[in-house]
Amino acid sequence: MAHQIDGRKLGRPTDHRLALFRNQVTELLRHEKIVTTEAKAKEVRGLAEKMITLGKRGDLNARRQALGFIYDKKVVRKLFGELAQRYANRTGGYTRIIKLGHRQGDGARLVQLELVDSPHSSQNVT
Repeated sequence: MAHQIDGRKLGRPTDHRLALFRNQVTELLRHEKIVTTEAKAKEVRGLAEKMITLGKRGDLNARRQALGFIYDKKVVRKLFGELAQRYANRTGGYTRIIKLGHRQGDGARLVQLELVDSPHSSQNVT
């Protein structure tokens, strides 16, 4: 049984896997969308939302924690400036996963992981 097992190993050693997650979170915050596999996107989503929550906190300790995880100082500036203001009134759910189909080579499920537009999205669900 696989009870209480957290996270996916993705067939990589721990240090490689954590570096992959840091890279993907950095690129997601920089470009606001990335195309990756479904398994990677589901793991990265939680980490990205945690970084946005740190940006919303905005204090020095939160900035230092973000700098310890995100590789690029410019991305941290964007996180604590633009993104923190964009999601100030939103309590969570900063990302969205859109399924794109299967990859040609190995058939892996591809998805687009993106940041949602604004707290009050223009999409009307009826």
